[in-house]
Amino acid sequence: MTFNEGADLDTSQVTGGGGGVRGGAVIGGGAGGIILLILGLIFQNVTGGTGTNPFDTSQIQPGGSTSTTDFSQCKTGADANRDDTCRIIGTVNSVQAYWREALPADVQRQYQDAKTVIYSGTAQSACGVASNATGPFYCPSDQRVYIDASFFDELTSRFGADGGALAQEYVVAHEYGHHVENLLGILAKGQDGKTGPLSGGVRIELMADCMAGVWAKHASSTKDEDGEALLKPITDDDIKSALSAAAAVGDDHIQEASTGRVNQESWTHGSSESRQKWFMTGYDSGTVNQCDTFATDDL
Repeated sequence: MTFNEGADLDTSQVTGGGGGVRGGAVIGGGAGGIILLILGLIFQNVTGGTGTNPFDTSQIQPGGSTSTTDFSQCKTGADANRDDTCRIIGTVNSVQAYWREALPADVQRQYQDAKTVIYSGTAQSACGVASNATGPFYCPSDQRVYIDASFFDELTSRFGADGGALAQEYVVAHEYGHHVENLLGILAKGQDGKTGPLSGGVRIELMADCMAGVWAKHASSTKDEDGEALLKPITDDDIKSALSAAAAVGDDHIQEASTGRVNQESWTHGSSESRQKWFMTGYDSGTVNQCDTFATDDL
């Protein structure tokens, strides 16, 4: 989706990250601290159908990160249209503006803002080390989203998304879907360690896809602090772009591309078809009340 050129971006909703790898456990940060990834970029490099730890830092060299703290280039919607980092900031602004209004109205729950950490290289989260290898994720232990803006190049070049704006915005909106799940007390349902097409983890991911679709439906009505619309009305091409991203991050697509075979029992995020379906369920309905993936086995 295209930003209105004159809309103001609020950089206070994001922060920089970097500084290399700290010592200690890779996965941690409180009881049940677990990373919820939009992509299992690493776990799909399988040899026997089982996954590897996406937070194995054995190949990450300390000191290889670059802190991203200066967002002075991101002032307006015009900046968001030309720059990936600014597009992340604008999307965070829009997504949070939407949920501040919608969550109390739809489910009588107050929304709490969550910052996004935009980093380059590696960054330390309360859930472990963030890197481009892990992909964007939400950490419930510190209630932050972690994104390396260079990931979007991988989304297109390696996984086949079309590179459109909504393909990138979908990634951000999906991660904030996990934050909403956390606020609603649903996130723990995906932390049972099970895998497969009907597992709790897959249901949590598809629910976040649905929430991304709900936001997309209403995105053009979200406003900056001065009351100006952040985004222009959605187009058919925007929808195609989001669906291309949803297809690109399907477990079956990633497995086929990386190993030449599909093993449903190791799925953690859902098939390309399911991810597209639930994004459109959210978009068509326009309400989080239609995103209950735990109420059906028709995923």
